[in-house]
Amino acid sequence: MEAPNQSDLRSDLNPQVTYRCKKCRRIVATEEMVVPHERGGGQKCFKWKKRSHTQVENEPPECSSIFVEPMKWMESLQDGGVEDKIMCMGCKTRLGSFNWAGMQCNCGKWITPAFQLHKNRIDECQL
Repeated sequence: MEAPNQSDLRSDLNPQVTYRCKKCRRIVATEEMVVPHERGGGQKCFKWKKRSHTQVENEPPECSSIFVEPMKWMESLQDGGVEDKIMCMGCKTRLGSFNWAGMQCNCGKWITPAFQLHKNRIDECQL
C-alpha cells in the first residue's frame, strides 16, 4: 500500500477554493490570488451622501466582493488605463472593475490598487 505524501494530506485538510464565472463556468481566480483585508468600520467610513441610512450600524456588512491580484487574462489592463471594467475572458460578462488608485469595499475598507470581482457574478467552488 502506498503511503500518502505531504501534498495529499495538505489538500485534504485545506481544500483549494476557486472562483468561476457564473455564466460560462471558466476559472477566473484561485484562493492564492485573493487579497485579504480587514473589515472596515461600516457606514461611518463613507461620505454622508454615500451612506445607506436604512442599515443598522451594529456591525459592518459582509463584503460583497473579493479583491484579487492583477492577472494576465484581464484584457482591459493591457490597454494601460487607470480604471475600467473586468470582463470574463470566455463570455465577456462583466465580473467587476479595477482602479489603480484604489476602491472602497462595501465594508468601508480602502484597497489600493483594487481589482474587484463581485461575488454575485462569480461562484466559489471547493476543489
